[in-house]
Amino acid sequence: MPSPLLAHYLAAPDSFDEMLDAARVPRAHWRAMLANLEHEAPSMMRQRNEMVQRQVRENGVTYNVPADRDGRQRPWDLNALPLILPPDEWSVIEAAVIQRATLLNQILGDVYGEQQMLREGLLPPALIHGHAGFLRPCHDIAHHDNVALHFYAVDLARAPDGGWWVVADRTQAPSGAGYALENRAIISPTFPDLLRELKVQPLSRFFRTMHDSLVHWGRRCAASGDTPAPLRDGDMPLIVLLTAGPRTASYYEQAYLARYLGMPLVEGGDLTVRDGVVYLKTLAGLQRVHVILRRVDDEACDPLELDSSMLGVAGLTQAARRGNVLVANSLGSSLLESGALLGFLPALSRRLLGEPLKMPSVATWWCGEPPALEAVIEKLDRLVIKPSFSQRPQSAVFGRDLDGAARVAFIARLRANPGNFIAQEVVRLSQAPVWKGGATPGLQARAIGLRVFACATPNGYVVMPGGLTRVATGPDARVLTMHMGGASKDTWVQARTRVDVQRPQHRSITSENLVREDTNLSSRVAENLLWFGRHAERCDNTGRLLRVALHFLFNVRFDQRGAEWPTVEALCIHFQLLDAAKKPAPVSAQTQSQSPGGQTQSQTGAAPATIFSDAEIESALLLAVVSPDVPGLVRQQHQLHQVAGQLHERFSVDNWRALNRMVQPAVHAGERPSQSAAMTILDDAAASLMTLAGFALDGMTRDLGWRFMSIGRRLERLQFQCEVLQRALAMDRNGNLEWLLELSDSIVTYRARYRAQPEWLPVLDLLLCDESNPRSVLFQIDGIQGTLQRIEQTHGACGAHLLAPLKDELNALAPGTDLNYGNASLSALLNRIQLASAALSEQISVQFFSYTGNGQQRKRTS
Repeated sequence: MPSPLLAHYLAAPDSFDEMLDAARVPRAHWRAMLANLEHEAPSMMRQRNEMVQRQVRENGVTYNVPADRDGRQRPWDLNALPLILPPDEWSVIEAAVIQRATLLNQILGDVYGEQQMLREGLLPPALIHGHAGFLRPCHDIAHHDNVALHFYAVDLARAPDGGWWVVADRTQAPSGAGYALENRAIISPTFPDLLRELKVQPLSRFFRTMHDSLVHWGRRCAASGDTPAPLRDGDMPLIVLLTAGPRTASYYEQAYLARYLGMPLVEGGDLTVRDGVVYLKTLAGLQRVHVILRRVDDEACDPLELDSSMLGVAGLTQAARRGNVLVANSLGSSLLESGALLGFLPALSRRLLGEPLKMPSVATWWCGEPPALEAVIEKLDRLVIKPSFSQRPQSAVFGRDLDGAARVAFIARLRANPGNFIAQEVVRLSQAPVWKGGATPGLQARAIGLRVFACATPNGYVVMPGGLTRVATGPDARVLTMHMGGASKDTWVQARTRVDVQRPQHRSITSENLVREDTNLSSRVAENLLWFGRHAERCDNTGRLLRVALHFLFNVRFDQRGAEWPTVEALCIHFQLLDAAKKPAPVSAQTQSQSPGGQTQSQTGAAPATIFSDAEIESALLLAVVSPDVPGLVRQQHQLHQVAGQLHERFSVDNWRALNRMVQPAVHAGERPSQSAAMTILDDAAASLMTLAGFALDGMTRDLGWRFMSIGRRLERLQFQCEVLQRALAMDRNGNLEWLLELSDSIVTYRARYRAQPEWLPVLDLLLCDESNPRSVLFQIDGIQGTLQRIEQTHGACGAHLLAPLKDELNALAPGTDLNYGNASLSALLNRIQLASAALSEQISVQFFSYTGNGQQRKRTS
């Protein structure tokens, strides 16, 4: 017995303990885990826990809390210790879940079909027709293989005697399967030997089965409906995962599942219905959608027939009614989530399946029945009251918490609208061990619940061998909810025999089915990729400008700075790192004149006047390094991360780790960094951005999405470089140019080539006309034109001509005469390039992102 680990493990006497029996002896399936922990060094479990938390942060696993006013993404809380279930116990759970999913599927089909159960009195008509989730427009929707419930989840709790109860059914858009999969991916490296020793079943086969089943029904849908367009041999139906967007609590999970299953993650605006057929709006045209795996609530799926929500697709109900698209789960399935149905399921099981329920529900009464209402009021102290319909959410009320006037008022509410309430016996949840660190590390007992998942196949339901174990926030918690900060565990289901390596089913792909372009790239995703490129470049520009400016402040005395310092200061003002409105008056009264570029410079040859004092500049720039409340590095990084959040399924895990490391604060919010800390932050930011650029160059396929991201990066770099060069040309001729080369990340190249102090001719040649320098103006124009020309091969003219004459002007510049400081036409040329790049950006936006269904965006029905 590992007594040090169990020193603080207090098992509740009236609850079932998952790890220890009544005599506090470890259960057989827990002994290997406890023996492993007992023989390890005490620090090993702490290292495991730290690794798990680090993986959660770096992978960006989040569960968003809608109540957070600032929209923060809360990291997913994963405990290192799993819940272990032996094979005999799991077989009982599996059989019960299959039976329950089959029963609910038949009820759903009957309620929206013949309604035989209502005519026989097995379901009260008032419960169905009075249910806020009963959608009359969804009546008589046909279902392939009579499957309306394609994906099902059930919340289980263990009774004190060790048996399992059903607490709630999840039938509308069940969440959590993706988190269960992510939990396994994170925990697997933590206990690799134990996974093998305990014969833990893998999860991958379940998800392959789910995907294959949707493909099967997608083919059936393509061949049927009132506009059949059968797929060619080898062609795959288009399956999309419909999300409500990044503000959804479980958006990370939805993006994770979409990436894992190879489905486009779409929002309502990405889809359109034409002639009763659903299409995805892609850059290649309208692509027919055959299956929608939805994570949007019933009533929000169709603003035309269901509810005026902006999250859905107008006409989706009609398309489903006509059989032209499969919606999983079927519209209207939230009806089954009502706790009011639980009391009627035993009789329905005997009637529809010819057998009793294999797993009982928690004792439940629907207050809409007068005898049930009186019984509930009589034993209110032993019950918890919940809403009958998920569409009318409210917090659970424990009867024993009510007394005096509050009790009288609540009973009056029950009597006024009894159909809106159900009552359930209070569930005493079982307990399982969690690892707690701190000064006294060890195992502690926490209440847990288990969510189990099942998917429909043409041959019946299949259950995921595992699930999402939810953990209460504290030892006395009565309700399990992720919204209130609950944690989770991986769920290990043991197999009876050794677990074989799972290999995907072989599919024959012919040369006709090879794919070399992402034909399902939606306009929204393409736009976000372009802006990801732009924001990544803005982060780099901001970090480099801050580094150059702070270098002047920290290392060059004020009286030794040349004419370049006011130019750097002016750039900081232009890019809003300094607020000129707070200090409009110059500190110097010497005579000023205007340079050709409009910048103030001194007639005496001394350094031009500066607007701010060094102390003011240092304070503002240090704040810009670390604070999200002002324009600067952190705010720009957060904007990059926000755009990346719209593209979660497009990036690899390694890419996401780099992104998440970059946005983790180096200092506490509001804390001013030291000079050395600020420079370290800027150096680290530059390295992180170089890593991201490396992923883009070496880790992403050069498909259409990559091209838009590349255009975004090059447009942003082009505009920044033009702005910097124009201001440099406006400063005093004798100014030092090292800062310009540092800001343009070209100082190493210059020194390697010339081994001399920077001079105007070679600097301008390197930054303007050197087609081999990835920071030069010509390099950006070349890259933009080349990428646009590739896009134009399939999408027609899209703006490459706007930069062509300017490229010719750059190539025509004569090094001996034109590339000189005194050539006024250089600033004018750079200005025209800036204007042309802005016009190009606008044309791309109108042509590709403001979907109009023009001639290039044609329908593609198969």
